[in-house]
Amino acid sequence: MNLAEFDFDLPADRIAQSPARPRDSARLLHVSGGLTDHVVADLPRLLQPGDVLVANDTRVIPAQFAARRGAARIGLTLDQPRPDGTWHAIARNARRLRPGDPLTFEKDPDLTAEIITVEEGGGVTLRFDGPVERAGELALPPYIARREGPTHQDATDYQTIFAARDGAVAAPTAGLHFTPALLAAIEAAGIRRVLVTLHVGAGTFLPVRSEDVGRHVMHAERGEITPEAADAINGARRVVAVGTTSLRLLESAADESGRIAPFAGETSLFITPGYRFRRVGALLTNFHLPRSTLFMLVCAFAGTDRMRAAYAHAIASGYRFYSYGDACLLEPP
Repeated sequence: MNLAEFDFDLPADRIAQSPARPRDSARLLHVSGGLTDHVVADLPRLLQPGDVLVANDTRVIPAQFAARRGAARIGLTLDQPRPDGTWHAIARNARRLRPGDPLTFEKDPDLTAEIITVEEGGGVTLRFDGPVERAGELALPPYIARREGPTHQDATDYQTIFAARDGAVAAPTAGLHFTPALLAAIEAAGIRRVLVTLHVGAGTFLPVRSEDVGRHVMHAERGEITPEAADAINGARRVVAVGTTSLRLLESAADESGRIAPFAGETSLFITPGYRFRRVGALLTNFHLPRSTLFMLVCAFAGTDRMRAAYAHAIASGYRFYSYGDACLLEPP
C-alpha cells in the first residue's frame, strides 16, 4: 500500500479549535448501510441493548517541556515512564544532547533532569530530580492553534469524562464527547460501559514518513485490561469501541476466536486495510488526519471506499475535524 492512497484535501477551516458545548451536541455521522447525520446525544438509540461500550480511562498528563542544556533550547514531549523511575521522551534538538547532560526547565528553574541515553530519531531517556508535573504543560496537537500555549480551559476540555489513570500524552478524543446526561441515557438504554486503559504516547504526533505503508513502525503504548473488564467484554452481544485507542488495545488482547484475555503490557499494533478484526463490532471515533495511521485504521474497519465517501460527505456538510471536532459511528460492511 502506498501512503498516497490515504490522502485527502481538508480545508483549514474544518479543523476544530475548541469542542462543542455541551460536548454531546457535537455532530455524529453514522456510517452503516449508508450515511446519516445525527448528534452524539443520539447515540443511545443508535446502539442496541446488550452492546458493551468500551472506553479508555487514561488521563492526560502535562507532558510538554521547554528545557535548556546551557544556552541551547530543547523541547521535550514525555512518552512513557520506565520501571526504574526514568522517562522516555521525544526531544527536539536531540542532536545537541549527550548522555550525562543536565537539563533545566523554563517553567520551574528548581527542577533538573539528567540525560541517560540518546537514540537516533530524537528519542531520549532522562531522570528527573523532582515531580515532573512542576515544569510541564499540556501537549496539545499542533493543529490546535494557541498563541500563548494551552489555556486553563484546555486543561478541562482535553480530558475525557472517563479520565482516571495518569499517563497519556494526548487525549483519547472519542471520549471527549461524553457527558453525565449521555452516560445516564446509555445506561437506561440497556448498554453497559466498561473501562480499559491505553496510555497514548508521544508517537501519536509523529507522521508516517515512508511512502510504503508496510515499512512504518508504530510506537509502543502501555495498556491494561483487568480480568473483570475482560469478563464483561467477553459477555457482550457486540463490542462498541470508544476510540481507536480502545480498539487497538482490544484487538491486541483478543485471540483468534475473539475472546479477550486480561492484558498488561505494551502494544504496537498497526491496523491497515486487510486486517481481520477479532472482537470489535462498532467504532465511535473522530475524523482523522490524511495520511495518518488512524485514517488507515478506519479504512480497515469500514472499508476504504466507504470512508472516502464518508469524509467527503463530512467535509461538504461542514463537520469539524480532529481532536476537538465531531465524531462518526462506524459499522463494518
